Amino acid sequence: MPERNPVVIVGAGPGIGAATARRFDAAGYPVALFSRNSATTRDLAEELSAATAEVDTGDSASLMAAFQVVREIIGDPEVLVFNALAFVPGSPTEIDLDAFDAALSANVTGALACVQEVVPAMRAAGRGTILLTGGGMALQPMTRLAAVGVAKAAQRSLFQSLAAELSPDGIHVAMVTIRGMVKEGGPFAPALIAEEHFRLHEQLRDDWEVEVFFDGQ
Repeated sequence: MPERNPVVIVGAGPGIGAATARRFDAAGYPVALFSRNSATTRDLAEELSAATAEVDTGDSASLMAAFQVVREIIGDPEVLVFNALAFVPGSPTEIDLDAFDAALSANVTGALACVQEVVPAMRAAGRGTILLTGGGMALQPMTRLAAVGVAKAAQRSLFQSLAAELSPDGIHVAMVTIRGMVKEGGPFAPALIAEEHFRLHEQLRDDWEVEVFFDGQ
């Protein structure tokens, strides 16, 4: 098996993040797990012998520090998977404005901060993969979850722009837009979504997709 460079999972919770980490680990990739609370990833980190970092995606300084640790311990990431979600409920006319701003900062600015941390080394290497766990609310928003819908729409726009910018550099930017409820044992099981992340990373350049609509079929 050829040498693999690290995969960073931002938002390494017990669902999609953990499943994606396991999928890349099974293929021989060193894994780094970023989460808001390192206690939630302790067992997974031991299982995979993974590096861990406690980060707030709304705090660019904590992200910069975490990526620096990853680079020092296991090297420059080959793959970034942004799976984090700051969940803030509320309808457009009722949501607290500070909470709305914080959600956009964590979900959108945080995603961009992660991208900017990995792109220089990917450009130098002429390869890399940047993946987003997207959501159907980017296309069909829910009134009571206005901040989530806006954040997912903004992420989708951001990643489309990134794909256009970074593709010439050999960097594959793609998203898996999930149009259903993620649940173990069903058509939207985390392991199935993780397989889509891995499949996108493994695609040959001529076959690169920017967005996959995951409908559980």
